[in-house]
Amino acid sequence: MFDDFYGLDARPFQLTPDPAFFFESLTHRKALSYLGYGLAQGEGFVVITGEVGAGKSTLVAYLMATIDPARMTAANVVTSALDGEEIVHVVAQSFGIHVAGHDKASALGAIEVFLHEEARAGRRSLLIVDEAQNLSISALEELRMLSNFQLGSQPLLQTLLLGQPEFRGTLLESDQLEQLRQRVIATHHLGAMQAREIQPYIEHRLTCVGWQGNPSFEPSVFAEIHEATGGIPRRINQIVNRLLLLGAVDQRSHIDSAMLAQVMDELSDDGALALVSPQVQPVEAARAPAEMFSPAASPLGNVQYAASFEHPVAVAAVPSDAINAAAAIELIEAALADRDTQIGKLQSAMVELAAAAEAREEAAAAHVDQGESEAIAALQADLAQATAHTAKLEARLDEQSRTLRHTLTMLIEWIESGDGQRNVA
Repeated sequence: MFDDFYGLDARPFQLTPDPAFFFESLTHRKALSYLGYGLAQGEGFVVITGEVGAGKSTLVAYLMATIDPARMTAANVVTSALDGEEIVHVVAQSFGIHVAGHDKASALGAIEVFLHEEARAGRRSLLIVDEAQNLSISALEELRMLSNFQLGSQPLLQTLLLGQPEFRGTLLESDQLEQLRQRVIATHHLGAMQAREIQPYIEHRLTCVGWQGNPSFEPSVFAEIHEATGGIPRRINQIVNRLLLLGAVDQRSHIDSAMLAQVMDELSDDGALALVSPQVQPVEAARAPAEMFSPAASPLGNVQYAASFEHPVAVAAVPSDAINAAAAIELIEAALADRDTQIGKLQSAMVELAAAAEAREEAAAAHVDQGESEAIAALQADLAQATAHTAKLEARLDEQSRTLRHTLTMLIEWIESGDGQRNVA
């Protein structure tokens, strides 16, 4: 209705994913970078998480529109609550594979034959699993097993997992998914758009359908839409759809704050306001590092922590724009201080090791006739104990260094996003 009134070629704010409307916000641009890196590796798992309506499916649709089907065969699975056996059959169906029997073994065999044929034809195979938070642990394990298929040293299947934020929690916390975590080669949490991106986003979608400036928008409307939606694209689409409909009904060529207030009131009366308004999520209590990913084990990076080896210090998973510069600097300084402590312990251990070796050698030389074998045995025991202690400290120091690099990377990305500069200012 409103598309005719405003002279638009189509509806610009439809809720179904359409790559033609893809808008490269900061968070979507980062996600594309991670996706591009992950797909270039040709193996393992790439994980993209985000709130409902954050644009995960649109992002993947846009990416797939750029892929040459002669070089890659992609299958898309939208999951419900599937177990291990069911997911295997669903994967086979998504690739168009006919399975003679109804048992899992037959399905696995057919999938392996198909993947080998694709590889010999020069095509890579990509499995896209949407709504991955619905998968059982056994289904995720079956997907990991599918990633074992190889032709020589060449992996035959790569998997892209899309899920809501709770899927990230499942990957982080489940002690049954350690092997899957080790195969995650790239990940990104798709956040909300920033306030300054709302106007370009709305105008971009309108331009895609022939918008020529009718209707125009009061500048304050964009900030109010961001506040009302939290910057989630689908919520923005819902509100702007209603705004344009109201404008067409009232024959308005200018959208203002009063019209937005009327739309929000109507959504409240309809009971639909909760669907478009941002939901405040409580920040989880900090978890012990043992319950999280090791920084060396996986790149799932929006969970932040500084690992002090004697006294672990966990930092809760919070949005990057909630961290101020002082807190970030304090976090790094604490990690550096802890690293210096570990270096001191390592140096002390080396001194003790040398002293113990020298003392035992002197004792052995002075008492050759009074138990040479006992002195040598004691010396060897001390050396073994000191060496083991030194190796343990070296391993801890290596892990501390990895954690520091991880923390610095997050701080740099946060500052580059613009939030860091604003907080510092």
